[in-house]
Amino acid sequence: MCGITGWIDWERDLRQEQPTLLAMARTMTKRGPDAEGTFITERAALAHRRLIVLDPEGGKQPMTCRYGERAYAITYNGELYNFVELRRELADLGHRFETRSDTEVLLRAYVQWGTDCLTRLNGIFAFGIWDAAEQRLVLARDHLGVKPLYYAQRGSAVLFGSEIKAILANPLFPPEVTENGLAEVCAMGPFRLSGEVFRGIKDLRAAHFVVVSREGVRVERYWKLRNAPHAETLEETTRHVRGLLEDTVKRQMVADVPVAFLLSGGLDSSGTTAIGTEALRAAGEQARPAFTVDVKGDAPHFKPDHMQRDRDPEWARRVADHLGIHLSEVMLDMSELLENALEPMRARDLPSAGDFETSLLLMCRRIKPEATVLLSGESADEVFGGYPWFYNEQIRAKDTFPWMPPNYGQPLYSPETVDRLRPAERIAACYRDALAEVPRTPGEDPAEARQRELFYHFINYFLPFLLDRKDRMSMAASVEVRVPFCDHRLVEYVWNVPWAMKFADGVEKGLLRRAFEGLLPADVLSRRKTAYPRVHNPAYIEAMQSEVRRILDDANSPVRPMLNQNVVRGMVNPAASHDQSFFGVKLLLESVFQLHHWMREYKIAIV
Repeated sequence: MCGITGWIDWERDLRQEQPTLLAMARTMTKRGPDAEGTFITERAALAHRRLIVLDPEGGKQPMTCRYGERAYAITYNGELYNFVELRRELADLGHRFETRSDTEVLLRAYVQWGTDCLTRLNGIFAFGIWDAAEQRLVLARDHLGVKPLYYAQRGSAVLFGSEIKAILANPLFPPEVTENGLAEVCAMGPFRLSGEVFRGIKDLRAAHFVVVSREGVRVERYWKLRNAPHAETLEETTRHVRGLLEDTVKRQMVADVPVAFLLSGGLDSSGTTAIGTEALRAAGEQARPAFTVDVKGDAPHFKPDHMQRDRDPEWARRVADHLGIHLSEVMLDMSELLENALEPMRARDLPSAGDFETSLLLMCRRIKPEATVLLSGESADEVFGGYPWFYNEQIRAKDTFPWMPPNYGQPLYSPETVDRLRPAERIAACYRDALAEVPRTPGEDPAEARQRELFYHFINYFLPFLLDRKDRMSMAASVEVRVPFCDHRLVEYVWNVPWAMKFADGVEKGLLRRAFEGLLPADVLSRRKTAYPRVHNPAYIEAMQSEVRRILDDANSPVRPMLNQNVVRGMVNPAASHDQSFFGVKLLLESVFQLHHWMREYKIAIV
């Protein structure tokens, strides 16, 4: 995995811009600590920061090639899981390979098929290819958006990068935020709906590509979910899902560096770990270790709720013992979480979701000395329907994104701020646009059609937050996380499986539970959905209250003028906070803390 960036300019001679290009690349040193490279011509400049996973010598980037009289260059972040098959097909078509890297396979796939190559790729990727003969740049992002990619246009220049910070390192793009972008940050938390917070810097959506030429910038979609009849029985569907997962996990364990598993003891990560371990043993290879996370001193304060029914460590140990693999329990201190509370914001270039992200980043840092590649169970809930929102009638009837609580974040802000940003109006507009995108089948049962809408919203608007979180927190520790449940073949197959099958046996992810039968103990198979662990210790919220008090007392705080002073001061009053939800108060306090430091540290200008 890597960090990529680049700059196309139709008027400026980029051969004079090496220092700026290097500055852009070096903002992402953590994404690529192992190597650096640049490619510069008069009109195109590409840069690369590399985290070595495959072919240490042959995979150096930017990579160039010639085919006849035509010249090409690529900067690429990701992994192609079908590169062996593609390489064989391209070799049959006359291509000769000088490396064993998937980078060369991807570049030659573009040489052979142009942007049509995207429909042949299976993997996680974001890349930029400069086609010198056509004088055009092609940017593309994988089917589900596992790997990030941003682009921006100003005057004759088009810039791109794996992270926003790479573009902000170019003087052409100061850190300006529009009111629409500020509304997303304030009212929608970590969920990006419009795709633009910083002025002019756009988040390329999953399954899209961009063509940049002298004629302008063109954005197209190359893959989307399509409705189709599902003719297989429940038993056939279960076998099909199991087969897809076995193939996917096996493909995603290929690497030239140590591979391990993230294991919570929940259904998704346990199934992934079991399939991977079984595949390794069948191939005569040594089993890989697994890692789970906990916070020291948190257990006595744990209180179960509908999202976190029990604690992970004992379940992770249960699965590891069953599979006969080594489990490392990463134990974090409360002080670590607080000292590093701003690191996720710096990794995201946006306010973070609090301890939910800090603990993941710190866990990846601890794992890095032992493994560079991790397999995760992320996205099974979005694909198979694991959240309570899928089967709660009251929530399903809501005319908005199901995870979005009423007036999210708005109590924090002054009436003037709410009137200016109009968050409810903006969310409603985004929701209408999202509904318009959902594939429709004439005559489909209304209840089934509503379930399709929910799945579409979760895959296209909720999952991007989780994938972004996983990418940024892991790459900030120079670790790559792979997500087998994001294989687009699996996603498009399960998309057309009727809800009754997904909810087999009257339980969420019933189909997936059946697919994992024989791999896991019965109690693990029946364990109910439990979210990624949050901090329960009151000491954490007390520390956040202290931080927010300082912000309220800081006359120069950039966020202070936006706040409803009475409401926020009530939240930092220890006595008053006990009357409200622990996690509700913690979330709002973290929002103020993150927004203040983001605006100050990034020197945000509202335009």
